[in-house]
Amino acid sequence: MTRVAVLGGGRSPEHDVSLRSAAAVVAALDAAGHEPVGITILRDGGWSGGGLERASFAAGVALLASCDVVFPVLHGAPGEDGAIAAVADLAGLPVVGSPLIAGAIAMDKHATKAVAAALGIRVAPGLLLLPGEPVPQVALPAVVKPTAAGSSVGVAVVTDPADLPAAVAAARAVGEAVLIEHYVRGREVQLAVVERRDGSLAVPPPIEYAVQAGDVFDTSQKYDGTAVVRFPAEVDEATEVALRAAAARLFRALGCRGLSRFDFFVTADGFLLNEVNTMPGMTPQSGFPRMCRAGGLDLPALVDELVAVAQRG
Repeated sequence: MTRVAVLGGGRSPEHDVSLRSAAAVVAALDAAGHEPVGITILRDGGWSGGGLERASFAAGVALLASCDVVFPVLHGAPGEDGAIAAVADLAGLPVVGSPLIAGAIAMDKHATKAVAAALGIRVAPGLLLLPGEPVPQVALPAVVKPTAAGSSVGVAVVTDPADLPAAVAAARAVGEAVLIEHYVRGREVQLAVVERRDGSLAVPPPIEYAVQAGDVFDTSQKYDGTAVVRFPAEVDEATEVALRAAAARLFRALGCRGLSRFDFFVTADGFLLNEVNTMPGMTPQSGFPRMCRAGGLDLPALVDELVAVAQRG
């Protein structure tokens, strides 16, 4: 029986969603015959669980060291950006998910799109607004987003120039570097990539979320059950083959490990990368486990596979 430390919560705005994902992973690990140890990183940075109550980081690391594998189910930074992977690596512990470098690059939307563009994968035109730089004049409509956040936190579609400064300020409240991108009118199609214990990649059928023109597929829609979902996504065979190939190639290029989710916009002119999530949601409403089930991996089988990949080294 493998003792697995499952980390949830964290200091990011996605704290509550992470707790729900972590709870699902704990239940799945238990069903798969492992010994999960649920650990919560509190909003103030304290650690709780496994016999700890509001313990220090040092005590939390000692708890991790008592386990065989670390499974950080953390969404957003710090955590999904490779921070916990680095801690586990320094402690010599196998960790589920991407290593430090891949987590850090994938968390940064600007850096991720630079890698995608180098591979020939299209991305939306845009500009990077660094901390302290004035808000520029841009063609509208545009999408404003923090470079390092998930679950659509701090994202806004701007159609009126008067609204741009407020949108930038809201994005900067999440992370000071901001992306301002050309608004893409397309269908949001997501793909799961899972690394199997033999090193091969599985890319199950994609899922599609219907979003009204001008809207953002925001945090509430993602997790309150109101999203309009098409599964499998209604894309033609050639597009699906190309999407799967792009997701798998980008997984390898970024140095991802274990699992990642790749979000694309499919338009009349082809598809564009939106973002990458190296620790996608695992809640009952999340698309990632739903895609994996369609690919033959229910959640217990999925987490068992991910623990095996982590232990393989």
